[in-house]
Amino acid sequence: MFSPEGPSVRELAVQALSSVERGYDLLAPKFDRTPFRTPATVLDAVAKALGPSGPFEDGLDLCCGTGAGLAVLGGLCRRSVTGVDFSAGMLDVARRGLGEDVALVRADVRALPFTAAFDLVVSFGAFGHFLPRELPGLFARVHSALRPGGRFAFPVPAPPRLSSPAYWTLLGFDAVMRVRNAVWRPPFVMYYRTFRLGDVRRELESAGFTVELRPLPEFGLRADGSPRARLVTARRG
Repeated sequence: MFSPEGPSVRELAVQALSSVERGYDLLAPKFDRTPFRTPATVLDAVAKALGPSGPFEDGLDLCCGTGAGLAVLGGLCRRSVTGVDFSAGMLDVARRGLGEDVALVRADVRALPFTAAFDLVVSFGAFGHFLPRELPGLFARVHSALRPGGRFAFPVPAPPRLSSPAYWTLLGFDAVMRVRNAVWRPPFVMYYRTFRLGDVRRELESAGFTVELRPLPEFGLRADGSPRARLVTARRG
């Protein structure tokens, strides 16, 4: 699954036994050579879906990591692009790859230090690091960071079916993480099955957003005709 230049099993084990912040600091130099980096197919599909709603002036990548999603913002925003993450190591890698044209801010996104500063906020693959009880506060902070009419957008894959190997793989991963966090401190919050679309939509609406779900056709349809992936677009009134 990993390239020879990626992290070793030992390095991943050390990361998993650290806090989320420290774990990503350790992983940062090799992160872009792991499957955890958001694939270009996802980035391109989101950029294409958001294109007709733009151009935007100022954009923010929430939990930007090493900066994969910042390229999407760069093509959609005319004035400024900002990335925020709480891992100094990930931001260092992003800074080396992106140069001075992108503003990078180290902060906990649950306490975003922005008010009415952006027209577009995006996020890719970060929500497994938040417990369900943290979503109302997170979405409220994103709402505050957007200007009136601004959009908060992120892709969501369809959940795997009960009969699929992927379902049991993700269930097993979450079970292992729960046991790990019950017996080891500091916790490493990373769950794949806590970000449920129905709950997410309800919490976004409670935070004051108008929510639209848009299929991402690049990923096709499931056997029942439902999309394999959707773009959630939450608009601040």
